[in-house]
Amino acid sequence: MACVFVKDTGKGIPEEDIDKVFEAFFQVDKSTDREDYGTGLGLSISKQLIELQGGEMSISSELGKGTTVYFSVPLVM
Repeated sequence: MACVFVKDTGKGIPEEDIDKVFEAFFQVDKSTDREDYGTGLGLSISKQLIELQGGEMSISSELGKGTTVYFSVPLVM
């Protein structure tokens, strides 16, 4: 099993939104005055691809400190 994590030092995700970030088109920050825009599809598609390969994906986050995305996939040799 290969395990990977990606960590940022952004705003973080509120605890009540952690499970929602894997839903297609969901965005935690819905304001229109932010600099960066996205479609809300990246995590949804990534999770689906990882699960299709027999892997798992999860997120931990702390408001004001950032977010870590973890995923693992089986190694094929």
